[in-house]
Amino acid sequence: MTLFGMVVFLVVIGVGLYLIDRYVPMNRTIKSILNIVVIVVVGVFVLNAFGVLRAFPRLRIGMGF
Repeated sequence: MTLFGMVVFLVVIGVGLYLIDRYVPMNRTIKSILNIVVIVVVGVFVLNAFGVLRAFPRLRIGMGF
């Protein structure tokens, strides 16, 4: 994935999360859990895309990419 593609991906995820937080009526606790899960998944995706996770072969979080 190119750097431009990564930036577009992060902007789309950020805008989507903002829209969900702003306009979908949910309990505050559920919104917090959703935000944490999205941040962790996107963080793992970004680390994997830049090859940081490949440095740790015993860590099995490849996610198929």
